[in-house]
Amino acid sequence: MPMTPAQFAAGANRQLEVYSRDNPVDQIGYEKPFLKWLIANKKEAIGGNQYFNEKVRVGYDSNYQNYYGDDQVDYNRRDTVRLAKFAWFNFHDGFMLNEDELAANGIILTDDRNAVATGAEKIQIYNLLTENFDVLREGVQEQFNLEMLLDGSQDPKAAQGLDLLVSTSPSSTTVGGINAANASWWQNNVNGPIALSPGGTYTPSILITEMEETWRDCTRYGKKSAPDKIICGGAFYDAYRDAVNATNQRQITIREGGNGGPKVDGGTSDLYFKGVLVEYDPTFDEIDNLFGPISPAWSKRCYFLNSKTIKLRPLPGHWMVNRKPPRMYDRYVFYWAVTSKYRLTTNKRNANAVLWIS
Repeated sequence: MPMTPAQFAAGANRQLEVYSRDNPVDQIGYEKPFLKWLIANKKEAIGGNQYFNEKVRVGYDSNYQNYYGDDQVDYNRRDTVRLAKFAWFNFHDGFMLNEDELAANGIILTDDRNAVATGAEKIQIYNLLTENFDVLREGVQEQFNLEMLLDGSQDPKAAQGLDLLVSTSPSSTTVGGINAANASWWQNNVNGPIALSPGGTYTPSILITEMEETWRDCTRYGKKSAPDKIICGGAFYDAYRDAVNATNQRQITIREGGNGGPKVDGGTSDLYFKGVLVEYDPTFDEIDNLFGPISPAWSKRCYFLNSKTIKLRPLPGHWMVNRKPPRMYDRYVFYWAVTSKYRLTTNKRNANAVLWIS
């Protein structure tokens, strides 16, 4: 038996609420480690005049003096803070279903207020909407993940992501309205290309040495500067694994009882540097496929990141909002969407680094 548009909308909305309660975007899988890290550390921020201001200390303006006895000393006024201004951005993703699509799935809509949906129709609603909400969720994750990684040049309405905040050419970037060319304190650390085979001889210790030096660069300006997130592309991950294996010669044999021989496992479960997990992010390699050729290639990059200095800042009440626009008077179509308002900000670029191999 047919159902009314109101009954259909009620069933669809119940399905949408199930989708909302599960908060699927916040349950990012390990295949998107950068996005998972951002969301885990996100912090809401109000939209004052569209901008969020990161307060950045740029110096001490000290007038330190030695004196003796009744020597005259000087005092000064100090101007030590700058504001890095970050505007918010928006995304939308949604789908629609018209009455013919619904009819093809065994769901008949009518304006008869006495109509009652059959059990089969209720099952069809569930199946149809489950598929649409699943792909809506996956699409949001995929595209937002890319936006947070890219530099914003792909779309004038896109946020400036990691590729700008932690740039491979930091002295030529403007981040938060501050031109880094005129402010060395507003430049992230950079190290590349790292040549692993000088003179044609493979020397894996070179990579670890360069990573050690870059780590020191990140921690030079205060205790809170130590990176707590390391992500990289596939080529860099392989090079680091080989370097670790070559510089830490170990043989582990596990023997079984009786006449059984040793078990050998050539795989690597986890890699660490300075106690921080080194994670492979498959999106790095995918960016090369989608937007390549890029120099330096994302598959060859590694980022040292600090969660205290890079923040995803959604506006209160505007993070992953479920939208249910009403049916238009001149179209027999139903709509559902998800929107967000957000910023990606930094307050200490020199606590972060990007490295890449040749």
